[in-house]
Amino acid sequence: QVQLVESGGGLVQAGGSLRLSCAASGSILNINAMGWYRQAPGKQRELVATITSGGSTNYADSVKGRFTISRDNAKNTVYLQMNSLKPEDTAVYYCNAGRTYRGTYSPTYYWGQGTQVTVSS
Repeated sequence: QVQLVESGGGLVQAGGSLRLSCAASGSILNINAMGWYRQAPGKQRELVATITSGGSTNYADSVKGRFTISRDNAKNTVYLQMNSLKPEDTAVYYCNAGRTYRGTYSPTYYWGQGTQVTVSS
């Protein structure tokens, strides 16, 4: 089983920064990528960023140039550095273990518990 634990959320002012962490443990069999999703109340869960085992990254248009996904293999952890935060970034952020094929990320049933990010005007 894969366990994912997010941390790093909080309350910040617009223009501020946060770094989210997702610590993974357990078997990573058949998993070649990690993704960050976010979901605001009443909204669909949105794919924010992905990173493959080879280090390739992809971002939603809404966060390009502001967010950076990275990984630390030694710590078995992925990060989401969020800069220039906007109120519309407010959501619960979840990490997921999955697979990427032809540029499309497929989530698995391995989800973290979520961490709240709130950006005030």
